[in-house]
Amino acid sequence: MSRFVAITAVRDFEGRVRQAITGALHGELQTLTPDVLRGGPDDVFKQLNGAPPEVLILGPGVAPDDALKLATVFDLQYPEVSLLLIAEPTPDLVLRAMHSGIRDVVTPEIVVNDLRILLERACLASASRRRGMAPAAESGQERGRVIAVMSPKGGVGKTTVATNLAIGLGKVAPMAVVIVDLDLQFGDVASGLMLEPEHCITEAVHGTAAQDSMVLKAYLTVHPAGIYALCAPRTPAESDYITADHVSRLINQLAGEFKYVIVDTAPGLGEHVLATLELATDGVWVCGMDVPSVRGLRKSFSVLKELQLLPQGRHTVLNFADRKSGLSVQDVEATIGVPIDAIIPRSRTLPFSTNRGVPVLQSTTRDSASKGLKKLVERFDPLWVSSTHNKLHRRVVVS
Repeated sequence: MSRFVAITAVRDFEGRVRQAITGALHGELQTLTPDVLRGGPDDVFKQLNGAPPEVLILGPGVAPDDALKLATVFDLQYPEVSLLLIAEPTPDLVLRAMHSGIRDVVTPEIVVNDLRILLERACLASASRRRGMAPAAESGQERGRVIAVMSPKGGVGKTTVATNLAIGLGKVAPMAVVIVDLDLQFGDVASGLMLEPEHCITEAVHGTAAQDSMVLKAYLTVHPAGIYALCAPRTPAESDYITADHVSRLINQLAGEFKYVIVDTAPGLGEHVLATLELATDGVWVCGMDVPSVRGLRKSFSVLKELQLLPQGRHTVLNFADRKSGLSVQDVEATIGVPIDAIIPRSRTLPFSTNRGVPVLQSTTRDSASKGLKKLVERFDPLWVSSTHNKLHRRVVVS
């Protein structure tokens, strides 16, 4: 089956579509000429390879009236297919296209990067419609894992771990990962991923987006690595307009649409963090290799245990690990009372990648820090989870 079908006679546009798909999107492109429309929709169906595509691109080179007629038929018979019209978007044409079931009308001069984002969102919309058409029992099984990345204190590399985890899981499940910046006053997910978001979490938890998951997706920012981000408010003052109930509703919405929802929380145990933990399937606790950080983590575990808010999946990460720090891995484990699951040694590469806004797991850099982060990502890979692991919490020698 071809995931994308384009009806066009313009080679330059076809080439841009192939560029947009290659590397960033998974699936094949089938191209048909506008002549196929002479025989009506039935002739188009006969030309398709296998099942209907996820995205049908109409034009350029297709007469708008012919495109709208075909779109109307597709919208009735295959509502899960996302329809895109490539033509100059006049107000009259956009209105007619909307009535015909077309998702977007964009200019033929659209550049490759914008085209890739458009196709990614169209694929998300198609997947969402398919899930909505599935039986309720099946849709319940598709609820994503909610991974809360936490630390009792700031400055331990929590956001660096969260962004690398998102990038790593994006390779496991392309276009099925979203990272939410819940450090509402001073969140750095946008800078850590070198993003300039058009929208932020403040807009996503109010208005229509809070009720409609399709609208919510319009507020997500697309990252070139094939993941999505919902970034922190533009100013710290905006955090006053986001409540714990807003957070709970937002996470529930995203968990119904994505395989992995990674929540980069604020330091401490505020109301937004506790609301996240109530819905989290997994908790990733990041700890530095210093006494205040270790003691803070121990207290955090103690409080959450009393509140019965410890997620079923527990993953403890020791960051900035250094044998010259005066502490050993055994010392840390003895203090916090749980094993260390992933160790990230102190590295020059990691802060450099953070300052660049390019996570180490997105680049080709190989060092001990990237190895530790890959081991953390593996813990959420279904293939890793289903296999047998002996000595899961082996003692690790920190170099």
